[in-house]
Parts: sequence; C-alpha cells; structure tokens
Amino acid sequence: MYESILVPTDGSPTADLAADHALALAAVFDASVTALGVVDAEEASGPFDAGGVDEGSLAHLETAAERAVESVADRANGVAVDTLVVEGDPGETVVDRAGDHDLVVLGTHGRSVVDRVLTGSTSAQVVRESPVPVVTVRGEADQADREAPTDYDDVLVPTDGSDAAEVAIEHGLAVADAFDATVHAVYIVDVSALAPGADATLGGAGGGAAGTGTGGLLEPMVESGEEATERVAERARAEGIDAVTEIGEGSPGSMLVDYVDDAGIDFVAMGTHGHTGLDRVLLGSTTERTMRNVSVPVLSVRASDDATE
Repeated sequence: MYESILVPTDGSPTADLAADHALALAAVFDASVTALGVVDAEEASGPFDAGGVDEGSLAHLETAAERAVESVADRANGVAVDTLVVEGDPGETVVDRAGDHDLVVLGTHGRSVVDRVLTGSTSAQVVRESPVPVVTVRGEADQADREAPTDYDDVLVPTDGSDAAEVAIEHGLAVADAFDATVHAVYIVDVSALAPGADATLGGAGGGAAGTGTGGLLEPMVESGEEATERVAERARAEGIDAVTEIGEGSPGSMLVDYVDDAGIDFVAMGTHGHTGLDRVLLGSTTERTMRNVSVPVLSVRASDDATE
C-alpha cells in the first residue's frame, strides 16, 4: 500500500509526534521515509523587507531545518530515512513533492485547523491539495509526556455509502491489516437532513407508525447505513480482519469525535470530496471537524472529480 512516506517537519513537538506516527506506519509497511525541511526565505527577509534576505537569518533557518530532519532519522529505529532540506514556500513545496510518495504525514496545531485554513497554513493547504492521501496528527498541550505510537488496535472507517467515503476504505483496511487491528465501520444518520423540527430517533421511536411521522423518513436512512457498514465489514472479514459495525444518530462530526473517545479508536481513515475540499472545510465538513477534535491520526483520502459527480 505504502512504499514511500513524506514527513514534512519543522522540529516542533507537533511535527515530532507526526514523525513518530509516520515511522510506525513505515515500519509495518516496510516503507521508506523522506524527512523534508522547508526553509521559507521570506522569514529571513530584512527589516520591513527593505534589505532583502538576511543571510544570517537564512543560515539560522537552514540549520534549524537540518536539525529537524536529522531528528527524524535519529528516531528511525531501522526504518530507512532520507533527509532533505530545500528552500521555498512550505505549503507549495510539500504539495509539489507529495506526488513522489504514497502518503504524507504531518502535524497540525491543536484545534486550530480551521483557523489556519482561513489564514492559509501549510497543513491545511497540504490536506486540500495533496495528490496522495494525508495523515494529520493533532498537537496536544501535554504531548511532551506522551509515548511515541507503536501500534494501532482499533481503526475507524466512517462511511455514508458515497463514492467519496468508499475511496478511504481500502486505506483503512490496509492499516488495520498491517497492525492486526479491528475495523470499526460506522455510519451516522444525519438527523439534520430530516424535515425541520423532526424529533427522530433510531427505529422511528416517537415518530408514530412506520411510514408516518419521522419514522418513515428515518427508516430508509438507517437501512442505507446498515448496508454501507456491512459492505465495509464484509470486505474486512474477507481479508481476515476483525470488524464491527455501528449506526449512530446525530451530527456526523460530533458523533464521530465521541465514537473515537468512547471506542478507544487509535486511527481514522475517511474520504474527502475532490476539489470541493476547501469549500467543505470552510463550511465545517465532517472530515475537517474530525481532524480538529480527535487526538489520533486521521488519514484523509481525496476522491477524484469523477467519483463525486
């Protein structure tokens, strides 16, 4: 599945945490890792950009970048790591080099993904534009005390039955298989899609007889969810992977975040929607909300344009 993993790093604790996840993935997939440091020359500009590039500042940034990538190599523990330091715009450089790899793993800062999207952060740009799947790892205030990840026991694969969700299933199953983990196929019935003011519950409770009230609206959604999750579970079991299914009700973003905590999920694999990713992030998509609010790695796979039409 993955032969080459790109790990952008700036030497921060969040980047180091992401690198540890990347190394764990590389170890089980027998993949190589490229630790990439990007020196942004604009950060080395003279006062008020009037004096051009400050050579001393540029040299300092280059040294910091070299230390950052070497730190990844020092923690490799048997994984083949190449180190690379280049000059350029961080977001554009990572996206440009992503195509030479099978996966990108990078850190985000706390709950700030949305804020950083609005200001054009490196992590948000990579998630939106990378031609290959991206694993984001959220920084934690107490991450200095956290142990490096070495194993995943439970992998969440959310699905809504759409083509965009389907593209992530193969990746989720591959990670689960590599770590001998259990797959959790979860479908969240989005009650906001029901009639305004509907007081729906699973099974139509409170909605009157089947086919009337909210029960008639909810029942086909529950059936679709059962079919979608069972398809994922059947694929997993056919590959010898343990799988469980779950149907929930509520806001997909909030419910998935709760499920990650309640079920002890270690890794999430989910799809995004082609080039509409930016619009969906700005509007608060399920994928974006999950990335922002869970403390486990989230692998996002962008559907191709024709898969979402």
